[in-house]
Amino acid sequence: MTKFNFEQVNDLYIDVLKEIGNIGAGNATTSLAKMLGIKINMSVPNVQLLSIQELTTALGNEEDTIVGIFLELEKDVNGSMMFLLDLKSAHYLANHLQGKPIDNEADFDDMDISAMKEIGNIIAGSYLSAISTMTQLVITSSIPYLTIDMAAAILSVPAIQFGQVGDNALLIETTFGNDTTLSGYFILLPGLDSYDKILTSLGIEL
Repeated sequence: MTKFNFEQVNDLYIDVLKEIGNIGAGNATTSLAKMLGIKINMSVPNVQLLSIQELTTALGNEEDTIVGIFLELEKDVNGSMMFLLDLKSAHYLANHLQGKPIDNEADFDDMDISAMKEIGNIIAGSYLSAISTMTQLVITSSIPYLTIDMAAAILSVPAIQFGQVGDNALLIETTFGNDTTLSGYFILLPGLDSYDKILTSLGIEL
């Protein structure tokens, strides 16, 4: 039986999870900059545990169209993760990767979607690497699934996950870019037993 309970989360847990977010952002900055051939600054301004209702509000208008990249987690940590971007940010990254004009905002074609999956892989992999390095746990992810839809529709996926693990999920907000500041949201949804493993491996008594 798991010991972790979202209602018992304290500042120490948040500090540890934020540090994981900071390291993940640092890893993602290095990898993305190398892939895109541009200088990128990335930071983690906010880490929160939110309910599904609060999560929708934190992301802005639930009717806004966003890009969502979803992966399943396996091995020592089970659950899922998502990386969400607004369309402007997604176009910026996909355009850079493909050498298209930066202001191109045409509807995503197959090449754009492939580019975003690769970018999503890099960003998600950076966060997983951060968790693995700090915890010494083995974590693998599935092939990324990408969708472009209204925020409310995309967030129905973690809403289902919430029903399985509790009422809250970890939301890591990131800002990144060079001349243009972009923003994205990383949502981590480990099972409660996986939170046990992560925190225990870091020496935090539950």
